[in-house]
Amino acid sequence: MIVQRVVLNSRPGKNGNPVAENFRMEEVSLPDDINEGQVQVRTLYLSVDPYMRCRMNEDTGSDYLVPWQLSQVVDGGGIGIIEDSKHTSLTKGDVVTSFFWPWQTKAVLDGSILEKVDPQLVGGHLSYFLGAIGMPGLTSLIGIQEKGHITAGSNQTMVVSGAAGACGSLGGQIGRLLGCSRVVGICGTHEKCLLLTSELGFDAAINYKKGNVAEQLQESCPAGVDVYFDNVGGDISDTVISQMNQNSHIILCGQISQYNKDVPYPPPLPSAVEAIQKERNITRERFLVLNYKDKFEPGILQLSQWFKEGKLKIKETVINGLENMGAAFQSMMTGGNIGKQIVCISEDTSL
Repeated sequence: MIVQRVVLNSRPGKNGNPVAENFRMEEVSLPDDINEGQVQVRTLYLSVDPYMRCRMNEDTGSDYLVPWQLSQVVDGGGIGIIEDSKHTSLTKGDVVTSFFWPWQTKAVLDGSILEKVDPQLVGGHLSYFLGAIGMPGLTSLIGIQEKGHITAGSNQTMVVSGAAGACGSLGGQIGRLLGCSRVVGICGTHEKCLLLTSELGFDAAINYKKGNVAEQLQESCPAGVDVYFDNVGGDISDTVISQMNQNSHIILCGQISQYNKDVPYPPPLPSAVEAIQKERNITRERFLVLNYKDKFEPGILQLSQWFKEGKLKIKETVINGLENMGAAFQSMMTGGNIGKQIVCISEDTSL
């Protein structure tokens, strides 16, 4: 059987901006027979995420991320349906997901890398398993629970950067659900600002491309900032940190503004900002969701429950077609998405 796949065509360079041309499509044939322990899957949805920028470098700069290899198939978060199985606990028709799903239309995979999921948890919206009811949702929820130190009823103000992205759009809502009394988002377009305040329950939204961010932040957070859910790093974060209160907390979710630069993670703060952080005893600890696997199952159930109760609104930007993986990645890295960026490969769940 001939299937299509996407391979890494070139590397952008450690300090370069990724472009769609860093990826290319090709055809490959799948084996006719599968071996014991293997399954054949049809890909339904694939995820593109900021962390993948690190995998485009020869050295990812992290011990838990493996670099993509030139002319080899690219992989990441994916979800699909089993068409054939020789694995003891997976059967034809099961919906499965993996963090290492190859970017191809169909694939033969080792059943051990797959996790079976229950479509009822997402009300049939299978792509949500790659977003709000998946790794970005868990990253937001567990990050806030572990590093945010939110106490309901204590009048805390939360600021979220990258607030209209996959994690940010969830983080602000979760901060509110866990007890923050004021939630303010920072994002890059007027459309995104409107979405945050009209649909996602943010009290205020700041467009960092318009006007003075420091002044707008002071207006939106008159009592200062107690919890900062940081998805961007860089100048925006320096501005927020300078308005944070004594004994406040930074949740280091991501640093997308720094991913096209050859700097360590988390990137060091400028000395003046670091002085503020130390003087005010602001926590800024590295957070890696993979260290909290024992919290994944209860986390997914909590996210699913909030979604079903209408308390967690889920946004996604869907692009169709495997041939558009590179374009989707480039768009996501430059803020073209609202909510989770998803690529739909097939919506056919029939067998």
